[in-house]
Amino acid sequence: MKANIVLLPGDGIGPEVVAAAQSVLEAVEKKYGHIFEMSEYLIGGAAIDATGQALPAETLAACQQADAVLLGAVGGPKWDDPAAAVRPEQGLLGLRKNLGLFANLRPVVPQADLLSASPLRPDLLDGVDLLVVRELTGGIYFGEPRGRREVNGQWEAFDTMLYSENEVRRVVRLAFELARGRRKKVTSVDKANVLDSSRLWRQVAAQVASEYPDVEFEVLLVDAATMHLITRPASFDVMVTTNMFGDILTDEASVLTGSMGNLPSASLGEDTNRLGKPRGLYEPIHGSAPDIAGEGIANPIGTIVSAAMLLRHSLGMEPEARAVENAVDTAIRAGHRTIDLARSGEKSLNTAMITDAIVKLV
Repeated sequence: MKANIVLLPGDGIGPEVVAAAQSVLEAVEKKYGHIFEMSEYLIGGAAIDATGQALPAETLAACQQADAVLLGAVGGPKWDDPAAAVRPEQGLLGLRKNLGLFANLRPVVPQADLLSASPLRPDLLDGVDLLVVRELTGGIYFGEPRGRREVNGQWEAFDTMLYSENEVRRVVRLAFELARGRRKKVTSVDKANVLDSSRLWRQVAAQVASEYPDVEFEVLLVDAATMHLITRPASFDVMVTTNMFGDILTDEASVLTGSMGNLPSASLGEDTNRLGKPRGLYEPIHGSAPDIAGEGIANPIGTIVSAAMLLRHSLGMEPEARAVENAVDTAIRAGHRTIDLARSGEKSLNTAMITDAIVKLV
């Protein structure tokens, strides 16, 4: 198969972890006889420095023509001025919006050999296998009006959490479809006791749930969900929630695995590529980690497993995706650890070394 993959290294450790995932994709390409045309484009802070824009027109056009997009990370202290008119995060948000990527899928499956890296007791992690489906193009991150105004000599700022029935229905329906292929349980998370937007979310979610009598349906307030993620994480199968709540809950859920550096994500929409598959955006859930950028010690596993999700969802390559995931699991079982995963006194590998170990196992 021939596929066009756009690489967006971005900022901080983004170029390092994307390069690692590219090496793994090249190993898949060679082993399975595929042709992956991979090209790099600017986004985020790097794009601002070069073009003055967080999402240059050239980058967006390339992504709209690609079969799939693999992203590293955006942002860093250099571009953190809250008064700046152009910020790195605008590139990522703009990409999601322009590609119509309304759902972000974040699987959380702690690996048995890394349970000691999690702050939770091992018995709480037994059987944890959950998938968070986060609505991605609506809610408070995109709602209007938003801005600042001066009232009685003081500045105040405001944002709008806005959802339409269609926005809620399509992401909740996707969650139920995914649950049918898993353990058949969906947990919808909202704040319906306070927010009108959440009351609409809960109403529409219940309507969708009635279409899936074979799937168990649970509703939780977001504050209760944060608690249950720590006290009973194994009780969750598919969790679906709003843009902002999903942003927060998935970072909390990453602690279950011991390191945010291990977790992948896939952002999908209704648009399809020339293969008839979703034209997805794939990225690790971690940030740009500017404090370790350039040191060669970043954990590339989240990006590598994101590449596996790319193979599965956008290219329809299930055996290849499993080969990458199995290579990561085997490397971890063999004791290969980056510095964020190594226990006290345990040898750690740099980015290049663990990438090489995984490449050899693909």
